[in-house]
Amino acid sequence: MTNSEQPTPATAPPPRGKIAQLLLPGGEEPDPRFTLANERTFLAWIRTSLALLAGGIAIEAFTSGLFLEPVRKGLAVLLLLLGMMLSSGAAVRWVRVERSMRNKAPLPLPLLVPLVAGAGALAAAVVVVFILLR
Repeated sequence: MTNSEQPTPATAPPPRGKIAQLLLPGGEEPDPRFTLANERTFLAWIRTSLALLAGGIAIEAFTSGLFLEPVRKGLAVLLLLLGMMLSSGAAVRWVRVERSMRNKAPLPLPLLVPLVAGAGALAAAVVVVFILLR
């Protein structure tokens, strides 16, 4: 058997960095398509978070003629807090999904969904009420 005919031994993938090992211990590397899809979902949550932050800033800056001051500030703070919670929740969700994929476990429920839906409905209801009463 010549050198060109000998089978090459399988090489192990390079070790992950310390932070990656800490966040994603054990398991097997998932298909890159699933990891990239998880990343796209994370980025969608971040875009939504940025929209909520912008909405909170806009409510505070541009609606003094529409809302009473306490309502305006309350609505702005609600949107800003929701944006902050959503961005941190998106990071936690990304890690939990990635761990589930690596360990071939069921995906976790998206606990952010009812939070965003409820707070968004509340904010929209406040805006509708004040527009109708104006």
